[in-house]
Amino acid sequence: MTGTSSAAFNKIRVLLVDDHAVVRAGYQMLLQNTDDIEVVSEADSGELACKHYVDSEPDVVVMDLSMPGMGGLEAIRRIVARDSDARILVFSMHESTVFVEQALQAGARGYITKSSAPEVLIEAIRELAAGRSHIDSEIAQQLAFKKTKGEDTPFSDLSTREFEIFCLLAEGLNTSEISKRLSLSYKTVANYSTQIKSKLEVSTVAEIARIAIRYKIIEA
Repeated sequence: MTGTSSAAFNKIRVLLVDDHAVVRAGYQMLLQNTDDIEVVSEADSGELACKHYVDSEPDVVVMDLSMPGMGGLEAIRRIVARDSDARILVFSMHESTVFVEQALQAGARGYITKSSAPEVLIEAIRELAAGRSHIDSEIAQQLAFKKTKGEDTPFSDLSTREFEIFCLLAEGLNTSEISKRLSLSYKTVANYSTQIKSKLEVSTVAEIARIAIRYKIIEA
């Protein structure tokens, strides 16, 4: 892995993962204009992120969470399972601490929101490349506050995959649609759905949606 020297041969190699081409183009332009960072590969899905991680050997992955197919959380989990030293920075529109906790649990080293200033993204990439972590300051405060209050969310017991399916159920997708979206069998998704309801102690999708709204995972 390369270091963080500003020497041209030693730039921080970045893999950019976002399903919106216009968004990727904007971030690529921003990053290419910095002396010590270069975008070596791009991906528009979790599946491609895993493949490109192996092919391009980036120093830092900038990962969106909401994408068609395998979402960002599952992609993080798979990349980290393959390479425990992977440095993944989540760059997401989700500001709820629930997503932050899930991303960190999956193995991400950093989390910033898309409402952050451009300099924050650059700084976060440099921090991760140097072996440190970087959490959006406002979100870090919220996490610390929750910890001191001893607040636990109902999602603590959900695996990364279960949380991803929980989000899709809350958005109103049925079992067939989820199995298509995640390339899983109908039976597998049905089993996950049963496990999720059991862990959250609910029996209907309407109750799942209510929990999602309460924790600002989806908007009412």
